[in-house]
Amino acid sequence: FEAISALAGYAFDHPWDPFPRLRSTEENGRPSPILVGERIGHPLLPAGQCVPNSVRLGTAPRALIVSGSNMSGKSTFLRTVGINVVLAQAGAPVRAASLELSPLAIGATLRVQDSLQAGRSRFMAELLRLRVVTELARGPTPLLFLLDELLHGTNSHDRRRGAEAVVRGLIARGAIGLVTTHDLALTVLADALAPEVENVHFADHFENGAMKFDYLMRPGVVEHSNALELMRSVGLDVDSLPVSVT
Repeated sequence: FEAISALAGYAFDHPWDPFPRLRSTEENGRPSPILVGERIGHPLLPAGQCVPNSVRLGTAPRALIVSGSNMSGKSTFLRTVGINVVLAQAGAPVRAASLELSPLAIGATLRVQDSLQAGRSRFMAELLRLRVVTELARGPTPLLFLLDELLHGTNSHDRRRGAEAVVRGLIARGAIGLVTTHDLALTVLADALAPEVENVHFADHFENGAMKFDYLMRPGVVEHSNALELMRSVGLDVDSLPVSVT
């Protein structure tokens, strides 16, 4: 009763937020997941700061590789999708123009941290979380996976092979989801797994010497990085080094 009252209070405080449409779909006798959100936003962001984006996952594409520069909105978008799916399945309204989805289990690698007490690196902590996610994909409810900076704690070669194996395995088990990355080498997964995987990106631009973000998701791969500019902005000297170091 207390939980229902809390959801009712949330609905009362957000009269402009619609209730989602929940429906079950099947493909070859198995549950087939679907997630279609139009102008979906994060409910904890003030209306004047929240930039909505749309997402469509189902038969094709089943997954999106989200590239982009630092602070451009990749991780926030994963949280936006995740929290609205939680709200929808709890019986609450959602922060979106509309949201249609099938029943989904949620598995994520957001906020994975190392542990001095457990003697565990950040990379090992991510691997253990990924094991939980893959086990969820074997369950009766289709999985929505939200993988933030997938395998970024290892070298580029192993990262690409490992990431492809993880994404390919999740899709083979009927899952849908989002993967963010700074490593543009991972964006080739969309070519290897097309049409089930597509590339999208968030970008930034310079305006009057300042870095600006519009937080809008666009199709394709991001074309540049802002890491060096961010280093310069905090006073780090990245221009005194030679172009190549032997």
